[in-house]
Amino acid sequence: MRTALTLLLALAVAAIPGALLPQRPTAPFEVSAWIEESPALGRFYDAIGLFDVYASPWFSAIYLLLFVSLVGCIVPRTRVYWRALRAQPPRTPRNLRRLPAAATTTSDAAPAEVLEAAAAALRRKRFRVQVREDSVAAERGHLREAGNLVFHLSLVVLLIGLAVGALGGYRGNVVVPVGQGFANTISQYDDITAGGRFDPTGLPPFSLVVNQFTAEFETGPVQMGAARVFDADLTVTESPGEQPYDFNLEVNRPLTIDGTDVHLTGHGYAPRVTVRDGNGDVAFSGLVPFLPQDGNFTSAGAIKAPDARPERLAFQGFFLPTAQVDELGPRSLFPDAFAPELFLNAWYGPPKEETGAPENVYSLDITGLEKVLTEDGTDTLRIRLAPGESVTLPDGRGSITMDGWERWVKLQVSSTPALPLTLGAVVAAVTGLCLSLFVRPRRIWVRARAGTSGETEIEVGGLDRADARTGLDEDVAQLAQQLGADENGPGDGAERRPGQGEDER
Repeated sequence: MRTALTLLLALAVAAIPGALLPQRPTAPFEVSAWIEESPALGRFYDAIGLFDVYASPWFSAIYLLLFVSLVGCIVPRTRVYWRALRAQPPRTPRNLRRLPAAATTTSDAAPAEVLEAAAAALRRKRFRVQVREDSVAAERGHLREAGNLVFHLSLVVLLIGLAVGALGGYRGNVVVPVGQGFANTISQYDDITAGGRFDPTGLPPFSLVVNQFTAEFETGPVQMGAARVFDADLTVTESPGEQPYDFNLEVNRPLTIDGTDVHLTGHGYAPRVTVRDGNGDVAFSGLVPFLPQDGNFTSAGAIKAPDARPERLAFQGFFLPTAQVDELGPRSLFPDAFAPELFLNAWYGPPKEETGAPENVYSLDITGLEKVLTEDGTDTLRIRLAPGESVTLPDGRGSITMDGWERWVKLQVSSTPALPLTLGAVVAAVTGLCLSLFVRPRRIWVRARAGTSGETEIEVGGLDRADARTGLDEDVAQLAQQLGADENGPGDGAERRPGQGEDER
């Protein structure tokens, strides 16, 4: 048990970096930004697995050791509990008055009648009772140990469920501009993390189209800019050839298809731009998602035109939904698009050979590129575009036009096998913990003997097997009162012995 508790504490401590640092499976862009800001420390953290804590070898080692320790704890305790269930209540102690709670009384009834009444009263209180020659032994509270075993067994099942989910499950993210669609194939994801037994050919063949996204923000003086409504209207086709249907996707209302959940996890803006090269040809045209950087949706991004000729072009900057330029520079005053503008720097360079290596679409690699300068060559060219505006680059390098903007939504598609097993284990663990905390194992003995004066002398003693003795003295005294009787009425002859911690008078 000590080993299991130590490993459980170690597992909790090992999970702390997963809460403090961005994790690659859920926030790959934040991890990249973290490493770019602190290259040396970031590479060290990455090498020891702090950006993917729950898949690291050291976390898995603690996880497996805890599993083995729990099994080693459960097996012997189960054998002991099984023997305790089959055993009879223990023999009546010789001196009941030495127990933590005890009371004595007398009765006019015969000893056998007293014992029969005691056994009936204890059975009504759900004690397991055994009647002996001159005493009754009763015991209850075996559910406490059953709760402990259920709790520990549930932890084992929980670990198994988490392991199955980690091995066979997956989680992928995709950014979908409004008006465009997504098909659930491996090539459609922006990033995906999967377990070792994940089969990409087994993905449910559904597809969806984002028809509309609604975002509403508080415009009043209280909590201005706070989010109020986020939801997306989708058209979903669960498999090729099936009838499509409409679905309203909300933050806490995912779409579920064949055990796969689609969650709405984010949104932002995508300016629609057209880039023409130095030859006057369209080198790029379309929506470019920009990533929000603050609560007012100041969004950063990059526009790339690698096919521009005779030189390739690229742009990097910010999209501001409610733009204002003052002494602080360009900034957004509100998260909604009341005055959208695009602020960019331009880059040019020789055509680049395509290698097929993945590249971050939200940031610009300026290797081999030079900044576009103003006409006089004394300063960096700063481009400011509102919807419908164009800027021509100096030296005949081309032009860029902001045709408009659209919203995009970030969807998280995930599947977690054995999730019902995991949730059931959590419920069972909580139930077992409640049993172990609130059930009080208790033993009570009653002895009845014929006294010298013709009355039956009754002794009642009780013992709590848990640390707390809440209500034990009262239960023992109450039972003595029920069994004792004289001419003044039942119970008046009961004498309660003070419990531990009370003053004896």
